[in-house]
Amino acid sequence: MRVCFVSRRFFPAVSGMSVYAANLLRELVEQGHDVTLVSQYRDGPEGRGVYGGGPPPEVPGVRVIGLEAVGEREGGDFERDIRNMVQTITAEHEREPFDIIHAQYGYPTGLAALEASAETGVPNVVSIQGGDGHWVGSCCGTHARAMQAVLGHAGALLIGSRSFAEEVHENHGVPPDSFMVIPGAVDTRRFHPADERVVGRVPESPTLLYHGRVDARKGILDLLRAMSLLSEEGRNDFGLVVSGIGPDVESAKDLASDLGLSGRVEFAGYTPYDETPEVYRKAEVFVSPTHAEGFSNTILEAMATGLPIVSTRAVGVVDCLTDGEDALLVEPGDHEALASSIGRVLDDPGLRRRLAENALAEARNVYAWPAIAERIQEVYRLLVGTPPDTGWTLDDTVETCRFREAPHLL
Repeated sequence: MRVCFVSRRFFPAVSGMSVYAANLLRELVEQGHDVTLVSQYRDGPEGRGVYGGGPPPEVPGVRVIGLEAVGEREGGDFERDIRNMVQTITAEHEREPFDIIHAQYGYPTGLAALEASAETGVPNVVSIQGGDGHWVGSCCGTHARAMQAVLGHAGALLIGSRSFAEEVHENHGVPPDSFMVIPGAVDTRRFHPADERVVGRVPESPTLLYHGRVDARKGILDLLRAMSLLSEEGRNDFGLVVSGIGPDVESAKDLASDLGLSGRVEFAGYTPYDETPEVYRKAEVFVSPTHAEGFSNTILEAMATGLPIVSTRAVGVVDCLTDGEDALLVEPGDHEALASSIGRVLDDPGLRRRLAENALAEARNVYAWPAIAERIQEVYRLLVGTPPDTGWTLDDTVETCRFREAPHLL
């Protein structure tokens, strides 16, 4: 099968979705598919500083085509970049026809996939993931109409969790049963405990780990406030590693300094994906105080590494974690409850081991990549040879919105 996978901020960008894409492409190649990756990327200081982006690297067995998002960089002109994606996809199709077009994210790549399908007659699949499902369309009429086109006319809509589908339904009115729920996945060959015999144990001075995009929407500022509360209670026997980059690195550093935490918080910066498993293995507790997810790949990686987890009752989290069974969950933004749960995990060896062992078993039994990739391939097989839905139109009206003014936030 000839697959065109369309993405943005693809690996090596610091994003769980870029890791997800890299693993999916690997599985597709291993199954004998001919895969072409068409990926946007942001260059320049802002693009690299916020997401660690740049041109996508070579992917074994995959034809890689990088498209710099020049329009996005120069004034939030997403339409210019969509035209470039469509032209690239159609040119590749003319060179050798595709069987399926799979867009990661509903916008702008999903809209590009719909337009490319209309020009080529190739069916499409769109994965609704991350911020485009949470926020795009609530920002302006132009993006609302674009999301309505994608949600109403994609050949198949994939989404990572039922709670996320419900949120997209509330935001855009699309029926929840329009989605095929296929959860995230984790490479259990890469992510595993250093020693399963000591899962859940902590040393006298344990390390908490926050890994992912350093973004207020991911709860990093809540975590620092929780640490401050624990310090006020006399709990100074643990440290925090913040692994990653993102739009709020400087805000987080400033807050850590203001709260007197600088000596206990290490901002580790960008970690190459190949080195990420060791980042998890050097920690004793994983904390993900996120406000919303499509489906959290970092949580799956922590589960597979055998770490006890403290997270939130957020969209995209409650579908894979259950409070008291495989994690402790608090309400998003509640740093007092977050502090209390971190203290519980640090103080209770039996709780830590039970949470970690349950999460590890679930990661291996439910979220390993081969099974998830097979479900995606089955969607491809159902669509190949069917005509795409072309019964949609968009006008040329372009409205201003927060994502045009700060496109790095999308």
